[in-house]
Amino acid sequence: MTITPGDIVTLKSGGQALTVTAISDDEATCIWLGEEGDLFREAIPVVALQAIDLEEEEGEDDEDGDEDGEKDEEEEEAAA
Repeated sequence: MTITPGDIVTLKSGGQALTVTAISDDEATCIWLGEEGDLFREAIPVVALQAIDLEEEEGEDDEDGDEDGEKDEEEEEAAA
């Protein structure tokens, strides 16, 4: 897996989403917002990061377009 500037990553140990702004040989410079809106910037070893897909992180829609994974009443009536 190659991490490039603009990728959204998180620490392999967990935590919030970080945005990669630069890459050197073995470090990625990342930025993120703290709980109070403060902007943080830190160089983090690439081996400690994993790329994430924010759509999956927020919950993908199921086949009927909602996130609950259950059928709506209209869908149940149409299936009957």
